[in-house]
Amino acid sequence: MLGDKFTLEYSPQFYDEISDAVRYITFKLRNPEAAQRLRDDAERAVVDSLEAPLAFAPYYKDEATGDVYYRINVRNFAVFYVVIGQVMEVRWFRYSRRQFP
Repeated sequence: MLGDKFTLEYSPQFYDEISDAVRYITFKLRNPEAAQRLRDDAERAVVDSLEAPLAFAPYYKDEATGDVYYRINVRNFAVFYVVIGQVMEVRWFRYSRRQFP
């Protein structure tokens, strides 16, 4: 599958989680510039990974669904995605110090 073209999709949960992080950094930490950098870095990391999303080591397999999750580290956060056919679906945006499955 290397060299194949993949399309990109984002789950509503990803949008909710990254929006929560950006709001927290912007308003609670009072650092809107850092929040914007985080959003930009996450977007850049996802788009860069689209070239070869299966080149990363699998991080976690959901036994119930069979979905294999991959992880991209972005600052103190992690972006999780799955690849289904030719679709890279970005699902979660989580704080790195949190426990993951």
